[in-house]
Amino acid sequence: MNFLSHYYFDRHNHNPYEVLGMVLPDLIKNADKSWNIYPEKNSSLFKDEDQKSLLKGWKRHLKVDQLFHGSTFFLHHQHQIKLLIRNAIAGSPVKPFFLGHISLELMLDSLLLTEDLINAQHFYGLINEVNEETLKQFIYQNGIGDTDRFFHFFNIFKKEKYLFSYTNPEKITYALERICKRLWKDPFTEEQKNTLTKSLILYKSKLSEEFLHIFELIDSQLN
Repeated sequence: MNFLSHYYFDRHNHNPYEVLGMVLPDLIKNADKSWNIYPEKNSSLFKDEDQKSLLKGWKRHLKVDQLFHGSTFFLHHQHQIKLLIRNAIAGSPVKPFFLGHISLELMLDSLLLTEDLINAQHFYGLINEVNEETLKQFIYQNGIGDTDRFFHFFNIFKKEKYLFSYTNPEKITYALERICKRLWKDPFTEEQKNTLTKSLILYKSKLSEEFLHIFELIDSQLN
């Protein structure tokens, strides 16, 4: 799941450290895809209560991803999206399976916003409350020495607030392209992007009728 979908499960949580911990695995991967850390295996490192809250959110993120990626909902829809878009991206270096996976997660974020099920402004407000030194210590203790690199990305993430743009279907394609550009220089032609946008708009409309079920299911398994 993507940022806002993870936040859905903490939308009533007012602890900024738990909320940030819930999205921190994705923030770290966005800052540098080569970073792999496992704080859940080193719980004894974290003595400070705020760092423990970051760890609690981190573990919650892992649990949500486990439940989501193991669900029939995920397996069905990522496969259907793959079938829908594979002709649209013929010739692209991007694998339809990969794009089906990422597209589904971005569409879920978009639906949460357009259906007014989460408050993105509240999300940004909470993560802005987190003390930078506490967060720096947390990631440094997990083996990320280049904390400046992380905070360069994190500060842009907070300033640009691009998650709001997911209400616009064209921005979903833009986000997909940004993700793919981390792995491929020129993932899509202009024609492919236009066709992809039209396909995703159609699928998002279909998904809107049933998407909330997966959130309710995961929520029941978390609590």
